[in-house]
Amino acid sequence: MEENRKRRRKKRKRRIWPWIVGPIVLILVAVGVYVAMVYKDLTNTLDTVHEPIEREASEKREAPVNLNEQEPFSVLVLGVDEREGDRGRSDTMIVLTVNPQEKTTKMVSIPRDTYTEIVGRGTMDKLNHAYAFGGIEMAMDSMENLLDIPIDYVVQVNMESFKDIVDAVGGVTVLNNMSFKSGEYTFPEGPVELNGEEALAYVRMRKQDPNGDFGRQDRQKDVIMGVIKQGASANSLLNYQSIFGAVGKNIRTNMTMDEMLGLQDYRGAIGKVDQLYVEKGEGQKIDGIWYYMMNEEELNAISSELKQHLGI
Repeated sequence: MEENRKRRRKKRKRRIWPWIVGPIVLILVAVGVYVAMVYKDLTNTLDTVHEPIEREASEKREAPVNLNEQEPFSVLVLGVDEREGDRGRSDTMIVLTVNPQEKTTKMVSIPRDTYTEIVGRGTMDKLNHAYAFGGIEMAMDSMENLLDIPIDYVVQVNMESFKDIVDAVGGVTVLNNMSFKSGEYTFPEGPVELNGEEALAYVRMRKQDPNGDFGRQDRQKDVIMGVIKQGASANSLLNYQSIFGAVGKNIRTNMTMDEMLGLQDYRGAIGKVDQLYVEKGEGQKIDGIWYYMMNEEELNAISSELKQHLGI
């Protein structure tokens, strides 16, 4: 009798295990297929956004930066306001330096009206004209010359379509420090939830802001950080196809696919962003045209901090 009971208990255990193991195996297979799909779509997107440029490496480096060695690097982010019939102008110019050892990223937004040398053209003009005159390469060279640091990579963002990326991550929440109206939208002071169209109007407002371009730079940074935060959320990961689609249509970079995938080793640094401010310069008219004249002492201080962060 006792032996028969033991046999029946063993049979019941054998019946139970398939019901436990089966679903677990199915879940693991499903996750594996999902990850494979995400990876395939990710690599396709990264291949789409990669756009080689003629400029092979910065002349301010002895050798090209090596992301496989987790070396600090710099990126110029160009928010381009494209226009029909020409390449447009770089409405937004942000320089990022990323240091994986310190696990920090430095971020500085340079006023588009900054009076500086346009490298390759031999003239002094507004910095944002460099892109209009000579494209990405001239914009990178001119920014390098201004900040006296190597610019390793460039990311070009179509600002008109940036709203697609905001919508793809489900919108962003920002902390607005002043109430204002831009276009058909009103933005109250305090936390504000923005969809794509609202985000575009939010970052473009300048005339009502007592800080002018500087206030707009802060709003641009807040929206960009909101996109990064939302993009890393679980809900956004489930909506990855929309995000990849928006990125593929609106962003271009000279980073190769391998370099972009290698940025996962830098995620600790990308998660902590310290902003440097350009705020001590002043406006000046030359031949009736308004320019922003950088304060030399402040410019040198920013340049030194970025150099130190890059380890050069």
